[in-house]
Amino acid sequence: MLQSFLPLFIMTFFICLFVVLMRFLWTYVDEIVGKGLSIDIIGELFFYAALTMVPMALPLAVLLASLMTFGNLGEKFELTALKASGISLFKIMRPLIILMAFIAVGGFFFQNDVLPVAQTKMWTLMFSVKQKTPEVEIPEKSFYDQIPNINLYIDHKDTNTGMLYGMIIYDVTRGIDNSRVILSDSGSISFTEDKKNIFLQLYSGEMFENLRENAMGATAQGYMPFRREQFADKSIYMPFDANFNRMDENNVRSLYVGKNIAELRHSIDSIGARVDSIGSVYASEILAVPIMSLSRTLTRYEGDSMVTYVRPDVAMKEPLDLDSLFNAPSPSYAKTYLNQALAKAKRQKMDYEYRSLVLSEEAKIMRQHDIEMQKKFTLSLACIIFFFIGAPLGAIIKKGGLGTPLVISVFLFIIYFLFDNSGYKMARDGKLEVWQGIWLSSFVLLPLGIFFTYKAVGDSAVFSVDAYRNFFNRLIGRVPQRHLELKEVVMQEVDSARAIGMLDAFDAECHTEADMLDRKNFISRRFASKDLHRLRDRLNDIIDYLSNSHDYMVISYLNRYPFNITPGNIRAVIATTAALRSHLKGEKPEVADNPK
Repeated sequence: MLQSFLPLFIMTFFICLFVVLMRFLWTYVDEIVGKGLSIDIIGELFFYAALTMVPMALPLAVLLASLMTFGNLGEKFELTALKASGISLFKIMRPLIILMAFIAVGGFFFQNDVLPVAQTKMWTLMFSVKQKTPEVEIPEKSFYDQIPNINLYIDHKDTNTGMLYGMIIYDVTRGIDNSRVILSDSGSISFTEDKKNIFLQLYSGEMFENLRENAMGATAQGYMPFRREQFADKSIYMPFDANFNRMDENNVRSLYVGKNIAELRHSIDSIGARVDSIGSVYASEILAVPIMSLSRTLTRYEGDSMVTYVRPDVAMKEPLDLDSLFNAPSPSYAKTYLNQALAKAKRQKMDYEYRSLVLSEEAKIMRQHDIEMQKKFTLSLACIIFFFIGAPLGAIIKKGGLGTPLVISVFLFIIYFLFDNSGYKMARDGKLEVWQGIWLSSFVLLPLGIFFTYKAVGDSAVFSVDAYRNFFNRLIGRVPQRHLELKEVVMQEVDSARAIGMLDAFDAECHTEADMLDRKNFISRRFASKDLHRLRDRLNDIIDYLSNSHDYMVISYLNRYPFNITPGNIRAVIATTAALRSHLKGEKPEVADNPK
């Protein structure tokens, strides 16, 4: 088994790794192409990217390899021969189960020890590539704006000599108010030796330059000083760093992608303690700050009546009677107080929103660390689940090669990827608990693996079209009919005495079961399946034997039997058995030809 599985596993692993690596390339191709990167930098980036793609390629490789291995065994009848020799499916799978255990353990250590280093180096390279300036490749008859603060236009260029013709340069290095425009008939562009500056050699042209910074009040008088220069040969240096500058790995190493389980747990505890501390401080401040202590109610006499009003300039030290606002001697008091209250409510609302954003950001970072820690274990379980899906499924479908197994593997992996990606996003956004979102794909596929393993061990026809057709026919109430025909060649002749004896025994059992069903209630009749299955097996034996008969009437009676014996049709089975037995004895049928 290992000799059959290992070559397929290695082949499918590298094929799957190549496919997912191409997905990475398609995602980031715009940020890599056109940067003038050397082969060693691109090779290093792809190597670390391939390592980070192992958790996605490994389960798919296990699924495809196990499908192909057991599909080949089933297609060549080797699996049938092993089972006929008394070897169970679990015993056949035992070497591969042990291998899967080693792969699962190796996958865990890879996730914990190798993947953080690979992700750190890959993202460091990616950030460095993003910050690198693009390679200077100036197109014809369009403006090139990849040089900082420079827009360059050329009419055409000579690819053999590198000369540029019909050049227009807009330079805003010193600001838009002090911009300059350079027109040149021809010129060339090159880099300095340290690749930190661009050297422009221009021939036969003009330069226009604003001098706003030297205007000294000329702008107020309605004119702007400028400078115009004509030149036959001019050299210009422009800052342009074309080197590849690698970032410090410590910046990425401190993120959640660069930590192992111990570091993630420490970070989660630290963030949790910080969140609890911030929350307790916020809660204390909210409880300590009075909400309505804006002013004190005052009273004054107007004539014989006492009027209560408020003064906004005095702090309130007792609950406020809001109705007294509108009893103030001047409406401006009430308006002033309400404006103050509204302004304070808005300030507090903005303050609470800011605090909630701080806490939610901290909680998101903690969830990301928890997600990364949970993912250290999902790869190992995914490999085991996919093996117990692929191996039994290959034994059931009995199709080897890359055709059918590849289609089934891609379909199952798409289901896994959709649930895994959806669970990750819901866990990241806090819509599900972290463990629920990260383990969602495993929870979905684990019952599927158990189901396929159970069916394969019992040699069940999971993909039998006839079985599903009969199920749906029963579901909609359509009774399937037998279609037996006279055989042209019969290997075993039917003995009438033996056939009558089989029918007598079967008829007695049917009468006994029918009498018992009549005495049971409705619920008990629904669960009376064990004896009915035994009667169905006995009926199939009778039909297999009598189907060799040369008598057309015998075949006609056999076609009247249902496929399954149920409490509702057992009386019809008894009637058909009586009619067939009378025909074999040469007697007049006891019932009509088509009993109800």
